[in-house]
Amino acid sequence: MEFLENSVDNAGKRGSVEVIAGSMFSGKTEELIRRLRRAMFAGLKVEIFKPSVDIRYSEDKVVSHDEKSIMSTPVENASSILLLASGVEVVGIDEAQFFDNSLIEVCTMLADSGTRVIVAGLDMDFSGKPFGPMPALMAVAEYVSKVHAICVRCGNLANYSHRKIKSDKVVVLGEKDIYEPLCRSCYIKAVNR
Repeated sequence: MEFLENSVDNAGKRGSVEVIAGSMFSGKTEELIRRLRRAMFAGLKVEIFKPSVDIRYSEDKVVSHDEKSIMSTPVENASSILLLASGVEVVGIDEAQFFDNSLIEVCTMLADSGTRVIVAGLDMDFSGKPFGPMPALMAVAEYVSKVHAICVRCGNLANYSHRKIKSDKVVVLGEKDIYEPLCRSCYIKAVNR
């Protein structure tokens, strides 16, 4: 609780947690960047964080699949966000599924101190199971946006991230070479062949 005592005065501020969830290629990061840029335009103090393990596009930027980007701070763990976010009005967190469950407490503490927290991440892993802290973050959030990709096999809305390679590891970083967005029907067909 030390963070709450040392943070900016939260009188009159309304902290909140917003979650942007969906499959790969659904526009989660693009929406996160859009919201953060609007906050910056409004003159708010904004900090963006991402897990240091995610270096697919850049070590120090959050980058969407359509190559929109915004500077960020890579962190090893969620508790580092508390140390670096003191006095910040808006905190953005990308690829939240790669953090452990301590991210839930970190986001709650930030929101309780008057900070607007915007989190983006995969809601399900490649096997269709809830991914990391995302389900609990959606439960504690004031606002949840579920975004969808387009199924590459049939054109319907997609909410599954199908892994095209064989691996039992939950975390395998990759792009279109390894993953494809699929709707429920096409996902079931793909995993049962």
